[in-house]
Amino acid sequence: MTTTIIMKQQKGILLIIISSLIILISNFSPLLSKDIRLGIDVLMSDEINVVQNKRIALFTNQSGINADGVPTAELLSHDIRIDLRKIFVPEHGYYTTIPAGEPVSNDSIFGTPIVSLYGPLKIPDKKVLSNIDAVVVDIQDIGVRSYTYISSLLYLIQGCAENNIEVIILDRPNPLGGLIVDGNTPEKKFKSFVSLVPTTYIHGCTIGELALMINGEIWTENKKQCNLTIVRMEGWERWMAWEDTGLMWIPTSPHVPTANSVRGISTLGTIGELGIVSIGIGTTSPFGYIGSPYLNFDNLSVSYEGAYLQKTFYRPFYGMFSGKDVPGFYLKFNLSNHFKPYTTGLLILNELVKNNPELLSDKNLKSQSINMFNKITGTDKILKAIESNLPNEMIVTLANDGLIDFLNIRTKYLLY
Repeated sequence: MTTTIIMKQQKGILLIIISSLIILISNFSPLLSKDIRLGIDVLMSDEINVVQNKRIALFTNQSGINADGVPTAELLSHDIRIDLRKIFVPEHGYYTTIPAGEPVSNDSIFGTPIVSLYGPLKIPDKKVLSNIDAVVVDIQDIGVRSYTYISSLLYLIQGCAENNIEVIILDRPNPLGGLIVDGNTPEKKFKSFVSLVPTTYIHGCTIGELALMINGEIWTENKKQCNLTIVRMEGWERWMAWEDTGLMWIPTSPHVPTANSVRGISTLGTIGELGIVSIGIGTTSPFGYIGSPYLNFDNLSVSYEGAYLQKTFYRPFYGMFSGKDVPGFYLKFNLSNHFKPYTTGLLILNELVKNNPELLSDKNLKSQSINMFNKITGTDKILKAIESNLPNEMIVTLANDGLIDFLNIRTKYLLY
């Protein structure tokens, strides 16, 4: 009997140890994941010749890091093999703290001057590219057409093509993965800095693939191509969401503090442009909520492929309805490659308007908001369809206008 009790105790202890190890491994899996080598890692270890004996400018911000979290700007600044002359930064500045739309001033970091490419100077010209042989790009895009990093990329390629400067892309993962492609392509009359690259709203490309596409399709305004080099990643596969990579996330802008907020902005960003509901800006989960004290949510669908809306209250610290307890929903996302965030957001908007027709009245909707929504979506047909109370099926059709043609173009430039 004593022997049996001891064996049971030993078995129990063994199970506890095994359970603890499983939890420990689960908690530290990002630290154990060394399978993915980013473009910057490949460059520094295997392909340093790509940048050696060249005067370099670097287009980056704090999201440009290696797999160990060291900023690319720091690595290149301190490496005696590399002649780094300038650092170019996009919207939100190097530390990604400047709110959307606000100007970014020039500065310096790691002893290297910073030049803003967001503001009066969006296309690098002959003066700013003087004494530069190549521009290295290492920045974390989020996979959404309206996010202006890829617009700055297009203008960078354009400026370099104009001045015979090489562009070197250090590739990085698309945080939404490489399989989700969703949305319409923008109409030419709605071309703007938030719809400059004519992809679907969710393009499913890495920044290296986008650069190849911009250059190969000659989407630059001057219709010139640059000398383009891509330093590919190793170990990344198209099915991988950010969480599958084991890589650390650095905020890419003030309201994209986590990889999960990328899914939120992909879903609710268009709705937010209308200024008619809160989308969680001012909370600790920006783009993670949708709500209003004045709306009827009773008949709103709560389940979508890859997303679920859970009823809740939330209180923004700033922004719309700040200081108030706002009834609405918290968005919960699954890691699904079948998720269509852009289309889902427009379906949520369509149902909101059906339940609350006054939402799009002249009293609630400003012309400036309408113009911005149309620029972001790249068309005025979607908002008109929602205003006309058209069924969800019609919204889905309009929300994917041009998708098949884009997929055909995209196939030519996929690297993984």
